[in-house]
Order: sequence, then C-alpha cells, then structure tokens
Amino acid sequence: MKIQQVTDLVSIKRSIESGNDEQKTVVKEIIAKVRRFGDAALKELTEKLDGVCLSSFSVTEEEIADAYAQMDTRFVSIVREAAENIRTYHEKQLRPSWMTTQENGTIIGQKITPLDSVGVYVPGGTAAYPSSVLMNTIPALVAGVKRIVMVSPPNREGKLPAPVLVAAKEAGVHEIYKVGGAQAIAALAYGTETIHAVDKITGPGNIYVALAKREVFGDVDIDMIAGPSEIAILADDTARADEVAADLLSQAEHDPRACSILVTPSQALAEAVSIEVERQLKLLLRQDIAARSIADYGRIYVTSNMDEAIETINQLAPEHLEILTEKAFELLGKIRHAGAIFIGRYSTEPVGDYFAGPNHVLPTNGTARFSSPLNVDDFQKKSSVIFYSEKALMENGEKIAKFARVEGLEAHARAVEIRLKNIRETH
Repeated sequence: MKIQQVTDLVSIKRSIESGNDEQKTVVKEIIAKVRRFGDAALKELTEKLDGVCLSSFSVTEEEIADAYAQMDTRFVSIVREAAENIRTYHEKQLRPSWMTTQENGTIIGQKITPLDSVGVYVPGGTAAYPSSVLMNTIPALVAGVKRIVMVSPPNREGKLPAPVLVAAKEAGVHEIYKVGGAQAIAALAYGTETIHAVDKITGPGNIYVALAKREVFGDVDIDMIAGPSEIAILADDTARADEVAADLLSQAEHDPRACSILVTPSQALAEAVSIEVERQLKLLLRQDIAARSIADYGRIYVTSNMDEAIETINQLAPEHLEILTEKAFELLGKIRHAGAIFIGRYSTEPVGDYFAGPNHVLPTNGTARFSSPLNVDDFQKKSSVIFYSEKALMENGEKIAKFARVEGLEAHARAVEIRLKNIRETH
C-alpha cells in the first residue's frame, strides 16, 4: 500500500455516478416507457433485463414464509436484534411540532408531518443486502410514514433473496415488489397499475438506478446520489497494524473504486500497515476487487503531528472515520467533517454497517462537509405556522407594507393596508 507525505494529499473525491450518454439515453427511454405503458413495460423490461417472466410483481405471504424457512433461526434473531438497535437509535431523533406565543398575541411555530409514502430500492440479483432494508425502512417507519414500498430485482427464479425478505418482515414492511433497475425507480416515481407512486425514493443501486433517481428528482424527492464507499482511519502508534489493515480492506472489498485511507503521524505504523494490507489481501475471497481498490484509491498519509493529521481528515470529509488513538474521545471535538465516526479499537466499521444502530447510509465523495447520514428528518417535512394577532398587525403592518413596496409589490402592501383600515374603522 502506497505511503506518502500529506503534502501530496490526493482528494478522496471520485467521479459520482454521472454515467455516459448511452446510459443516460437508456434510462430516459425506460422511464418514458414505464410512464406510458405501466405494468406492461415493467413485465417486458424485467424479462429482458433480469431474464425472468413474472405473472405478478407482488411478493406473497407464502414467499415470505418460505424465506423464513430457508434462514437459520440464529440469523433471524440477529436481524431482529439489529432492527431493534436501529429503531431505538432513530427514535431519539424524533422532534415534536412546536408553537410559541408572543406578548402581542402572535403565535408562530412549526408543524412536523411524516411523508405519506416512501419507496425503498434494495439492490439484488446475485447479491443480498438485508442491512440496506433495515437502514432505509426503519427510520421512515419511526418518522411515521404510513406506506413503505420496497422494490428489488428478482433472480432467475423470479424470487427475492430470503435474507432480504426476512429483514423486510422484521422491519415492518408489507408492500414488496419484484422489480429492479431504472424501471423500478420509474414505477415508484410515476406509478403503474400495480405500484402506486410514492413521495420519496431512497436506497442504493447500480449506475442505471442512480441515473434514474437523478432523472425523477423534482417529481419526487430522493435521498442522495452516493459514490463508492470510503473509509479514513486516524491513528497513532498505539493502534495495531493488523486491525488497521483489516479495517482498510473492509471497505476495499466493496468496489474497485472504494477508497481506503490511513492518516497517521507514525512512520512505523504506516510501514507496518502497508505490509499487513498486502498480507491480508491474499486471504480475501474478493481479492481482485480489493487489490484494485487499494492500488488505485488506497493511501497511507504520514503527517508531521496529530494536528496536521486531524486537518487532513477534515479536508477528506470521509464517509466513515475511525479514530484509533490513545485518547480518541479527546479528538472527537476537532473532527468537523465525517459521515460516521467510530471511536476506539473495538468500534470497527462493520459494527456500524450492521448492528450498532446509527444509519449506514452516509454522505460520500467529500459531501460530509455539508450533509448528514440518512435519518428520521429525511422522512418528515416541516410546515411553518403563523397566527398574527390584531395587535401585532397594528404594530407592524406599516413596516410590512413598506417592505413590500420596496420590492415593487403593491398588491402585497395593499393586502396589509386594507386590514389596517378595517381595524381602525371598527375601533
């Protein structure tokens, strides 16, 4: 693994899923087809792209029961416990509506309302991601969303992976459809005979899913267009090289474009970790993917001191940050930009991926500078509440009318002044 000085810092940013012209054209054509032909288009595209002809897109109770029969009870128990951890964490994010009364009788406030419906995309086909189900659906349910629709591409047998269905059931999702790709995003955004449209779409997917989410944004809300996964580790010479290397590789195995970075003032640790990464790479089932990631986007940066290391982390604004130092909590307040922060040697990143409770849907590509993990607020909207009293309008009406006329909006001013006139006439 390449070791270099922090003066040669390479940005963590990589090109986001912007796609090429051909891919964009394909996505636009798929969306247009689904909008025009509905279920018929979904059936045709599922047969063409997923290689399976479905008579129904809906997942049945029998399929869910069969999924439970396929899974060992230990895994079901683990999913159940993880779901409870995630639910408990997100319940602490709930905020109430509020109102306050001023001395002149004016009441102002904020009304918080859950979204009516949310669509969750879960990647599928040859892989199964039950953790994505839990992380995307539970915050929405905690927020009070009444209708959650889950979509995921079917395999060649026309089924969804058993772990995904078990996770959906444990989370509390009841509306599940076997449809994937850009066609699933189009169905969620615009509706078909079977799948009614939703207000927001969340969840990761391939380039076609990402482009489709970008295309429908504005007609519906979306969570984000996420880039490849990334981890940065801030460590001193108290960290164990084998543990640091294992954590770097835990992200590298995701994707050839995943980014794994160690920032440390310790030259000795840097050298030991570089050796460990090469040794542990040989043990991985996804060795080819991890090796490409480490070669292209893996770096070890050696800094002159810890303050410089912290500033380097803030420049990177990583999706995942691990702090593996002697006094890790003392450094927490100095971290300005990171999606999720893991403190101490036992808080390895997979703890957050699956079980601890905080959401694993995180800002990537340096966007932790201005955005947050998926959370309950993402599934609620806020309405301002204004009750202006007669006394308040008498006190401030002329100021408001003056403001309106400065902007050239005479009707705005007159809407206030006619009320002032009527009040004076009645007193």
